[in-house]
Amino acid sequence: MRRLENVLLWNLMAAVIILGQARPNGKLNSQSSSGLKSHCAGNLMRLSLDKALAVGNQLEVEAINGTQHIVLTPSLAAQCGYSMESDPWGNTRIYTSLMSCYVDNKDDTTFNIGLRLKMHGQSPSDVVSHDVTQTCSYTRWASKEILCDRNYMEVSNHMAKPVAQAEAKGQTQEEDAKLNAVPDASGDAHGIWKMTFYSPEPVSMVLREAEQAGYGAMMTSSRLVMRSPYNTAESYTEDVAGIPMEVFKVSAYYKAPHGLSMVNLAAACPTGGVLFTEDVISWHVPRRVTPLLDGGYKITEMHMGINGQKLDKSQMATRGYTLTTTDFHIVIEIPVGSPDGYFKSHAPDYQYHITYSVEPMLELLWRVDNSQEDTRYKVLFPITTPLMPRPPHNQDHTVPEERVFSVLVGTFLHDVALRNITFSTGVLTVEESRTRGFTVQEHSFPNGTKSFSLQVPIDEDVVLKHNPEPLVTTYFLPLIFGFIILPEETPFAHPVDVDISLQDVVLPTVTGTCDQNQFYVSVTYGNQGSNFKTMVGPRPLSPEMAEGYSFQENATHFSLIVPYNSIDTAFELITSDSVKARLDLLLYEPNNNWVLADLYLACNFPLTTTQCYANGTMAAWAVKVESVPNLNPSWLTLNDQSCKPVFSDDRFAYFSFSVDSCGTTRTFFDHYMLYENEIALYHDNRKGAAYTSPVDPDYRQTISCYYVVNDTQTISFSYKPRSIEPSAEIGSGQLMVQMRLAQDASYDLFYQAEDYPVVKYLRQPLYFEVELMQSTDPQLELILENCWATLQEDRASLPSWDIIVDSCQNRDDSYATIFHPVMSDTRVAVPSHIKRFSIKMFTFTRDEEVLKDEIYVHCDAVICDTNNQADGACRGQCVDPTGMSNLRHHGIKEIKMERRSTDSTHQRQISSGPILLNPQSNL
Repeated sequence: MRRLENVLLWNLMAAVIILGQARPNGKLNSQSSSGLKSHCAGNLMRLSLDKALAVGNQLEVEAINGTQHIVLTPSLAAQCGYSMESDPWGNTRIYTSLMSCYVDNKDDTTFNIGLRLKMHGQSPSDVVSHDVTQTCSYTRWASKEILCDRNYMEVSNHMAKPVAQAEAKGQTQEEDAKLNAVPDASGDAHGIWKMTFYSPEPVSMVLREAEQAGYGAMMTSSRLVMRSPYNTAESYTEDVAGIPMEVFKVSAYYKAPHGLSMVNLAAACPTGGVLFTEDVISWHVPRRVTPLLDGGYKITEMHMGINGQKLDKSQMATRGYTLTTTDFHIVIEIPVGSPDGYFKSHAPDYQYHITYSVEPMLELLWRVDNSQEDTRYKVLFPITTPLMPRPPHNQDHTVPEERVFSVLVGTFLHDVALRNITFSTGVLTVEESRTRGFTVQEHSFPNGTKSFSLQVPIDEDVVLKHNPEPLVTTYFLPLIFGFIILPEETPFAHPVDVDISLQDVVLPTVTGTCDQNQFYVSVTYGNQGSNFKTMVGPRPLSPEMAEGYSFQENATHFSLIVPYNSIDTAFELITSDSVKARLDLLLYEPNNNWVLADLYLACNFPLTTTQCYANGTMAAWAVKVESVPNLNPSWLTLNDQSCKPVFSDDRFAYFSFSVDSCGTTRTFFDHYMLYENEIALYHDNRKGAAYTSPVDPDYRQTISCYYVVNDTQTISFSYKPRSIEPSAEIGSGQLMVQMRLAQDASYDLFYQAEDYPVVKYLRQPLYFEVELMQSTDPQLELILENCWATLQEDRASLPSWDIIVDSCQNRDDSYATIFHPVMSDTRVAVPSHIKRFSIKMFTFTRDEEVLKDEIYVHCDAVICDTNNQADGACRGQCVDPTGMSNLRHHGIKEIKMERRSTDSTHQRQISSGPILLNPQSNL
């Protein structure tokens, strides 16, 4: 037999164990050892190789022929009667025909088979070899033996005149060895000379040509054997009872001692005939194989088997197998999932499918009518179902109250592994998912399937959230499970979406307070954080507004400080001394416009709306209140519509005018004079269509001031819209008079409050100025009625010393008080409003002892109308009869002291000091 040059390693893939260093060759007999198991199965020898041996290695099979080791390539195996079946995990079955090329055949009864299995690892030196020898005895040869294996068709025919007869006529042992070997091309030996194939046209070849075409042919002591791979040029397909069959027909011419002989041989093997349902595989074989039969026949034996091994009826019943016949077919039914086959996962187009594979065997023995020849017909037929979709099912085991997503995905076959999970934030491997705190588990079941479970807390960042209702949160966990199929590592994916809804929203809350000028607002976030928008009054809170309102924020709160007169507040009501302002604050969810929280905070803030000044000026604020929404304050005027606000914006109007202008009316009463005006919106001033509606309220605001003789009082108001006119409310006020100590006689520079106490030497001049403030009325005159000095700040304390008495100098004082004239200049507008005098620094003594080295100066001032000079102080400064000083001194002092103790609304009381005496004399 020639040696084929091309060597092809049969690759086995598995994923359990990787063999280590090379070990010495081992020998195996028929017993199981180290994952190898061989046994005889009729006209075959079957060798089983466990995946543990082949995993991670390449398997090379050699046939042992004496001292020779022939590498069995796939083509040589089909030519010589070897086949191999391996599942994806490396479990392997090798079948050897007893009529194969390299079997030691003893008279067609005893067969010695030898195989060497080489496991090639990753490196060239990593090789493990196992020698397997098996001796099989087989004597039940039929006249014809037809074997349909997975990669070849074999037929052997009993020869009528055994070759042994020729040996008796003088054939040598050497010639017998040649007869049992694959003959060479010479054809000189007694053996096969040529063959004629029918496809169906006849094609003749000599032995060498047939061998080169891939056919096998040999003669044994009693049989002639022909072997053909499938799909050769000389084979053909024929439909038999609806079943496609591969047909191989040949006439073999062989040399024998008695002359040239010829035998007709035929094999027909099914290549189809399988029907599938979800649960059952039905294999149909023609009951009458017409390419092999010409006349009548009778089936004498019919057996079913698995993996080349016959099964008895009890074994078939246990597994659920059936073997039946119909008029035209022999039918074998195998449940999908029977234990003699295996499932395999697939992922076409990344979708999960499975197949089921099993290798049934059919063995028939029939006899042709009127003949003693019988035929054994044996078919090994591996079957794999079509792809069966098995989309994984999702089971949502989430208990909402536990706040943990729990999902189960399955089921899968054992060859599926979970590689990664894609979350909304990215892809994580199984190990990375566990590191994140997610629970990933694999669950195996007794039937060999598995499922995978995942648990994820709903508060993790991989969980998406949204609120379908204000108080409800929907938690959404989108997942893509990434799987691989082993050992090929074929990827596929399965998406899973789970969600739950919980009424777990804690809404934000708003609180607020006020002081005399501002609103203080605090917002406490709920459990949704700050994912809301804020409206302050009519406007959304912008970064610019936040900066203006002293916005402060932390993880749980934010706060605002809003002035009461901000444009975002509303004025509800004005009273005599305050304005009622309201701040509206609204928190809302922008996508759905849900109101989450609101605050309507109204407070009263102090506000003086009307001011009356002693110089005859009136000032008033007009405020736009909420009940007059379309009011433009700039359109307001006084009685005289030419008198408009000196200042206005969209909320306020400010008027300032003298009491003898703008249509102000004056009314005289017994003790006071009343001035009144009115702020109003007149029809002619309504510029635009905004005020054309008759439902808009009128705006009228009366302002009043009254003046008491030598005094002023302030009138305030309150506003009520439409038919109720504002009413006047009386307030009070005082004229302002101040006394200052000048630094010298020029009266240009004065001591300030922070300069006191002022230090002076004894008898150093002290220059005082008394002034009527905030008045430009030239008809008024300031008169100093009485001035005196005390040791204490209390103006009524004793001892005291008179400085001015009844508007004149104290004549008992040897250092008389000096009045200084006042002239108009850039600082002095009305000279009659100012009085200036000077005294010399002195101190109080008793028995030549200084009581205290400081003094305080006090004055009573009277404001007089120069047009109505009556008796008393208003006659002028120091206007009195002469020559009565000694007589009046005591009386004046008594009267003066009495006046100090009375309170008069015409009088103003002022003081200055303290003034300290410098202990070093300047004399």
